[in-house]
Amino acid sequence: MILSHFLFFSSPEQRWKSLCGDSHVPDETSAVTTRKHILLFAQTRSGSSFTGQLFNQHPGIFYVFEPLFHVQQAFTNSSSRLQRALDGRTLLGAYRDLLLNLYNCDISFLESYIRPEPQDHMTGAFFRRSSSHALCTPPVCHEGGEEILAGQPDEVWCPKKCQALNLTLASQACQARSHVALKTVRIPEIGDLRTLSEDPRLDLRIVHLVRDPRAILTSRMTAFAGKFRAWKIWNATGRQPRYVDLTQITRTCRDIEYSVETSLQKPTWLRGRYLLVRYEDLALNPEEKSKEIYRFLGLDLHQRVHTWIAHNTNGTVPSSSEWNYKYSTTRDSKATAQSWRVHLNFDIVKTVQSLCNRTLALLGYKLVQSVEELRNITKSLMEPRM
Repeated sequence: MILSHFLFFSSPEQRWKSLCGDSHVPDETSAVTTRKHILLFAQTRSGSSFTGQLFNQHPGIFYVFEPLFHVQQAFTNSSSRLQRALDGRTLLGAYRDLLLNLYNCDISFLESYIRPEPQDHMTGAFFRRSSSHALCTPPVCHEGGEEILAGQPDEVWCPKKCQALNLTLASQACQARSHVALKTVRIPEIGDLRTLSEDPRLDLRIVHLVRDPRAILTSRMTAFAGKFRAWKIWNATGRQPRYVDLTQITRTCRDIEYSVETSLQKPTWLRGRYLLVRYEDLALNPEEKSKEIYRFLGLDLHQRVHTWIAHNTNGTVPSSSEWNYKYSTTRDSKATAQSWRVHLNFDIVKTVQSLCNRTLALLGYKLVQSVEELRNITKSLMEPRM
């Protein structure tokens, strides 16, 4: 799946094979010792929390969930009208600066953005700290341990047990691990990462996670009910409200399409650094796709990752209010990949198919022409992809 030669006039299937069939994928047994800087690049509600666990579970990887959240909040909450009106490139520049510093284990660089501002390098406001093993176990937190990492925690267990986060200790923990992985859903397009990819100080590896836009919309309607209220009304009544914001899905499709098209052009700055992964493929075959991801990274798939996959992709792990929350990664992954087909109104499906037709075709997602076809989950809506 690493980049190779691009055929400008080939079919979508041929182009995908070109993108996914590069022969330079490292052999699974040849894990290298150089530090890898891994970026899980995705859209909101595309399965990135689930996929991020493939890195979080590896004891040699320092993983941070959505560090760019703090930058976005600092810009959004700025009291300066001028700063709020700044070109999006300014925000993207801040994103890139933070990613570079985090890859170099300068966690204290976040202090400029965390609110309230950390005191003596200590903060109790680190976003989704519980999603990072490295920030909830020794030496960062001496109350943490392997026994509390066996399940999927809620969003507050780590701050309760570990108290405020010492950013200096976090930097030391980062330096002690062999590789760094960061997850983001806040960078719109792959082209925005070019300067990082070309930075000689980094060995950047981009795992681009995509998902069926129809499934993304369904998940957003559930997770962000207030923001997607009009869509929920439409889904429940079958009548489209006049005030429904179609850009909430068209912008997503556009960004995915631009990023994939950029990768298909095989720019030199992406060669050997880019892997395209469909969430549905990972959900249906988590073990095999995880091996593929780790081969691309040039790393061994640690036994702890194997164990997590076995325990967290069949939906049999007991749940409770303490261990179940909006970003839970414990699931029947095969059923999750298809669940949108049961819940989404056919009128909405047709609308998304019309708005995102090119994106669906590019990624190999089939259109449905009837309610019966939509609800028949025994029939796959995915074209075969390598």
